[in-house]
Amino acid sequence: MPRRRGLIVLLSVLAGALVAALWSFRLVDSVIGDNVANTLLGYDAKHTAIGGLVAGTVFAFVSGLAGTFTACNIAVFGAIAPMADSADGGAGRLRTALRPLSRLALGMVVVSAVYGAAGALLGDRLPQLSTAQTASGLPPRLVQASVVFGLIGLAFVYLGLAALRIVPDPFARLAGRFPHARLVVVGGLIGGFLVGRPFPLFHKLFEYAAQTRNPFYGAGVFVLQSLGNITIMALLFVVLVYAGRGRFTRWLTASPARVATVTAVAFLVVGAFTFLYWDVRLPARFGYGWFPAASW
Repeated sequence: MPRRRGLIVLLSVLAGALVAALWSFRLVDSVIGDNVANTLLGYDAKHTAIGGLVAGTVFAFVSGLAGTFTACNIAVFGAIAPMADSADGGAGRLRTALRPLSRLALGMVVVSAVYGAAGALLGDRLPQLSTAQTASGLPPRLVQASVVFGLIGLAFVYLGLAALRIVPDPFARLAGRFPHARLVVVGGLIGGFLVGRPFPLFHKLFEYAAQTRNPFYGAGVFVLQSLGNITIMALLFVVLVYAGRGRFTRWLTASPARVATVTAVAFLVVGAFTFLYWDVRLPARFGYGWFPAASW
């Protein structure tokens, strides 16, 4: 096990808090997200109506890709370390990269498909699509985002602490029969990002899917949204494993302490960021508590 586990936890949480304080949602949502979507689609993604089922299908993947670096998705990059740890070094390099990705995608696809089907049927009965006003001034969609991302953030923090053996590993007993359960669950957490996501382009997609009242279409476009969300992370992982000729995975797995440290730091940083951003900084914008935030 790594030495100075307490220091690792402290520095990782502080790093997550720093990112939460410096994060600019205007930059990642509008400057990056909107411009990427507009460029790929060839029209104003935010203000042009979705023109049919096929257009909605394309919009789903492109808007997912455009939302890669939003606060409701950036935590996806925390999955790189556990995927590299689970890579099968005896397989071909491309297969080494694709196998962990497939396990992650399995959990993600199941969650996003189920929520997409339910969302298409329930529509504005979900807080995420509600236009109701609350006495607190916090829109229902942001209340849902705060609850969902708060729980996901805490789950990532727990996984980070478990990697350092500070708390019990929830997958220890499953490792023998289901060695890939950890990645599937992490994928499920990533799929859960859609359950709380307030990103405007996703909100537009969700409204369109709900208008169709077709659970199969809702499931399909939500899966495409999630696949778009992880595309850049997946490409980065393939580059690290395949183009790097396995050096990254060999370096990571050369020492059990190194694996534990890198995995823990990845989970703790993204978990602390996710929780602090959505459950401390967000309410502070509406007058509930205080959290330092950059003015840009």
